[in-house]
Amino acid sequence: MSLHDAQELNIYNSLSGEKEIFKPITPGYVGMYVCGPTVYSNVHLGNVRTFMSFDVIFRYLKHLGYKVRYVRNITDAGHLENDADEGEDRIAKKARIEAIEPMEVVQRYTVDFHNILNTFNFLPPSIEPTATGHIIEQIEIIKSIIDNGFAYEVNGSVYFDVLKYNESKTYGILSKRKVEDLIHNTRALDGQSDKKNPQDFALWKKAEPQHIMRWPSPWSDGFPGWHLECTAMSTKYLGEQFDIHGGGMDLKFPHHECEIAQAEACNHTQPVNYWMHANMLIMNGKKMAKSTGNFILPHQIFTGDNPHISKAYTPSVARFFMLQAHYRSILDFTDGGLQASEKGFNRLMDAIKAIDELQASGTSSVAISSWKQSCYDAMNDDFNTPVLIAKLFDGVKIINQIKEGAIEINAEDLDILKTTLKVFTFDILGLKTPQADSQDSSKLAGAVDILINMRKEARVNKDFALSDKIRDDLAKVGIQLHDGKEGTTFSTN
Repeated sequence: MSLHDAQELNIYNSLSGEKEIFKPITPGYVGMYVCGPTVYSNVHLGNVRTFMSFDVIFRYLKHLGYKVRYVRNITDAGHLENDADEGEDRIAKKARIEAIEPMEVVQRYTVDFHNILNTFNFLPPSIEPTATGHIIEQIEIIKSIIDNGFAYEVNGSVYFDVLKYNESKTYGILSKRKVEDLIHNTRALDGQSDKKNPQDFALWKKAEPQHIMRWPSPWSDGFPGWHLECTAMSTKYLGEQFDIHGGGMDLKFPHHECEIAQAEACNHTQPVNYWMHANMLIMNGKKMAKSTGNFILPHQIFTGDNPHISKAYTPSVARFFMLQAHYRSILDFTDGGLQASEKGFNRLMDAIKAIDELQASGTSSVAISSWKQSCYDAMNDDFNTPVLIAKLFDGVKIINQIKEGAIEINAEDLDILKTTLKVFTFDILGLKTPQADSQDSSKLAGAVDILINMRKEARVNKDFALSDKIRDDLAKVGIQLHDGKEGTTFSTN
């Protein structure tokens, strides 16, 4: 019997509003899609929290023995300001402000995204498709939706007909919103929109003359709607119906609601069996916002260069802190919380270090098998990482009692204790020992120092083109060089 058959996993399904026993469409296989970032700025901590939740879910499903195809996209076109159907593309706007190509913006912030996630010890997804790489698939879906009578073309743009769809299906099935209420709460159109109804959303937008990012289609030179991209990429790699779709709570409406409508209108089937949503991150009890200064970038946690924290914290301490809240709970990011997490993390690491030195002593006076199952029970209850962490500290207490001679343990139970504690700490929660975290940091510092010395030699040889290239290329991957009287130093962003 495989591990996933022995463990009954329950997942909270946003679609039903209840915890449900997880049964994959194909036994032994899991298809999971998570909405990735729109790469027009540095990844923010709220995004990191969402992706961390699904990293742990990915890790646990793999641990249970499932063959998982995890698809997380990169949105590199079509996401307009304020998540609307009008206005400027977020990436194109950044390109215009900085006087660079949109794909330079995409490259810069995709690299930043990967660097930050690697620092936090995320596993890479199985597939990471881009919106611009799937324009043809999106056009084909639009054609199908039009043929099925759920979309219309006006002046080169194509819109999804929400009211027509709602005649036979249910628009609002995920967010529990009624179309009648949406109509009542929507301001009247200003007469300039091509939409039949304010609730309709764009599948394809005709590009205005100043719009840089555009592709040919049967309707116009234009670009796809933001919602359509995820439908195209998820169904291409996971099929018309797949197991899990995840994302932040803020995407439930309208983004995920529109995904369901598009997929049903095209393929005549509910696309996803289990919808999962991670809750938001706040800071010091308030919403994070650059405008108010109540804000921290992920890399600032590691440098301590932010007024809201008293010191630098390692990536594993920050990860441990975030996993002490359930993924469906609001997480309040505070310096006090990080300090407490650091103490707890160090206690856990000390225990793991000590366990290798413990000796078995005949009979066991502690029920290790039931403790091990309690760790699984926590994760089987909708991936409850805070309860799992509490169970791991029960293991820490057992280790300390063995060290003090208060209890005895036989060789078999000692091996179970050791293996279980390490598997759940490192493989499932994705934490690293302080030594491993510092080794990663020292490797980065060593590599950058080599480049700084190469740049110094280039300047001595008056090869300023190479000197500038080293500085600029490092900046593109988020490493800033600072020239001073004492020499050149670097920081990451």
